[in-house]
Amino acid sequence: MKQKKIILIKDTYISRMLFVLAATAVFGAILRPQVFPTLGTAEAVMRQSAEYGLLALGVAVCMMSGGIDLSAVYLANLSSIILGIFLKNQWDGQGAAGSVICAGILIAVITGILGGILNGFLIGKMKLPAMLATLGSGQLFMGISLVITKGKALNGVPSVLNGFANANILGVPALFLLFAASGAILHIIMTYTRFGQEIFLVGTNIKAAVFSGLNEVKITIRTYVISGILAALSGIVILSRNSSAKADFGTSYVLLTILIAVLGGTDPDGGSGSVAAVAVAAVVMQIISSLFNMFGAAINTFYRNIVWGILLVATLIINHYFNRRKRI
Repeated sequence: MKQKKIILIKDTYISRMLFVLAATAVFGAILRPQVFPTLGTAEAVMRQSAEYGLLALGVAVCMMSGGIDLSAVYLANLSSIILGIFLKNQWDGQGAAGSVICAGILIAVITGILGGILNGFLIGKMKLPAMLATLGSGQLFMGISLVITKGKALNGVPSVLNGFANANILGVPALFLLFAASGAILHIIMTYTRFGQEIFLVGTNIKAAVFSGLNEVKITIRTYVISGILAALSGIVILSRNSSAKADFGTSYVLLTILIAVLGGTDPDGGSGSVAAVAVAAVVMQIISSLFNMFGAAINTFYRNIVWGILLVATLIINHYFNRRKRI
């Protein structure tokens, strides 16, 4: 019976987010009828949502386990910088670009895995609070990136990844397909595997999970490794779109990833959430961001953080209200 209730709650999350997605799209079409409801806009939304959508999926899984990952953005930047340096040093513009790209991507993913292991060790083994541990590791990742780049942007990266960033497969941007595939795999893990259920159990009641025989340290490390891999994929996307990398790129994504996770119904206290709903929430946030861009100078970019902050607080209040009603 309890399992059915969890599935029902997840279905509620995704149904709610699909409604919000449709409402946001209609609202955008009304505000900008000549620009917004076009294939070009749809393609841009899908392509641009991959960057922080991948980050948000990782942050959401950590929140489902009762923790949080504030270092994901900086780990993504570190991964993109390492990949960029590797491409600059190993590819001369000729020869087997495919093998060089695959090797570079593997190195970037390993960087994400190592960062995830560090976070998982600090939180699971050392018992540090997730917020403080990942805040500290985030500064560490940023510091390493600054040392490697000497505080400058990494430019002159070979444009071998640009083809992937601009490619469409059956009319759908390849970047969005990467994001969707990552979300689908994560959804399967969280919904249909024992490991996914263990993450929810740890997030619901860690003491009860430990007494039931679960290995808290192993689960925590694996959870943050997932976040690290997704951060590395986001770093690859960032480099492919910009052909450059920077230690402090996308610092506003820290707030955005948390907002997307919460908007998708992820409980900040852990034990509840839907990967599919978080993925839809990432698209919703990109639609809103695109609408800001369409208004141009009429809406100052500095006001966006105010809007994101208001949305985060409002979402927390609404989710808290619905959660209280479910408990009554």
